[in-house]
Amino acid sequence: MDPGVEAFVALLMGFPLILGGAELFTNAIEHVAMRLAVSEGVAGSLLAAVGTALPETAVPVLASFGQAHGSRPEVAVGAVFGAPLMLSTLTFGLMAFFAGRARGFGARLQPERSGLRRDLNWFLCVFALATAGLFVPPGDDRRVLALILVGAYALYAARTVAASAALLESGHGSRAHMPLHLARGLFRPWPGLHYLQLLIGLVLILGGAELFVGGVEGVGAQLHWPVLILSLVVVPIATELPEKINSILWIRRRHDTLAFGNITGALVFQGSLLPALGLTLTPWRPTPVLLAVVAATLAAAAWLRWHVRGKRPLRLWIFSANALLYAAIMVYFIRS
Repeated sequence: MDPGVEAFVALLMGFPLILGGAELFTNAIEHVAMRLAVSEGVAGSLLAAVGTALPETAVPVLASFGQAHGSRPEVAVGAVFGAPLMLSTLTFGLMAFFAGRARGFGARLQPERSGLRRDLNWFLCVFALATAGLFVPPGDDRRVLALILVGAYALYAARTVAASAALLESGHGSRAHMPLHLARGLFRPWPGLHYLQLLIGLVLILGGAELFVGGVEGVGAQLHWPVLILSLVVVPIATELPEKINSILWIRRRHDTLAFGNITGALVFQGSLLPALGLTLTPWRPTPVLLAVVAATLAAAAWLRWHVRGKRPLRLWIFSANALLYAAIMVYFIRS
């Protein structure tokens, strides 16, 4: 089969797999979280975020060990920095757009604030620390910094779980808003069915993301796109689809805390554990392009953190600035 046709077929096959997997995954997460009696913050920021962050985690790992993507270090570094850029800018813009389509563009979003502030605070700190690592020479200091980032994520997860009890008391407990999909189909309800659906959804997401990434890279090769564009822009578009689709599904159903937590929890994961991989496995060096990406990512996260400092509902226009930052960085890429 012609390589271009093969890449296009992979795209067509990967996208519906991700869509179907995301629907099964989000539905199962609600039931799992309800059974575990955890808050919506834990469900979104930890359970959903870590599960859907696996595709973009696989890219830098495989690229760093030379098992995929031509063992180009640019792919690994670009995937690490491109993922949080995509989430902090374009993903928030898309989520607000679909919220407007479902509720009207004068709608206000009302996620649980304490968890959102916690996630953004942690992300800003760990991502700034990871950026500082660009200027640290290779050696033991980088490995120590990587361990600090791993420890920071472990502490973040512990703090998120610890905050769950207070959120449950204030009415932010997890609840399933729809019956379990498998229970309405071929399977009869049984105690572990929600875990089976969670596993099926995750497998479909990972398999679909693998096909989609391969298709995107194949199309890019046919169009002779540079590796930088593929790693910083195109690959994150593919690997971030689970987070985008899950949050869009939740925001359309007015589950604002789950929708935001899925994105901000993934930001903390990608701002700490992925840079820890980059510090130990890749040539972690500052370049003008990477510094521009870092600046846009931190600016987008800081902009949102400023607007969640109080109790005012979040108006949809706030997120237009995040989308504009993404557009600006794309223009920079084209001109650089």
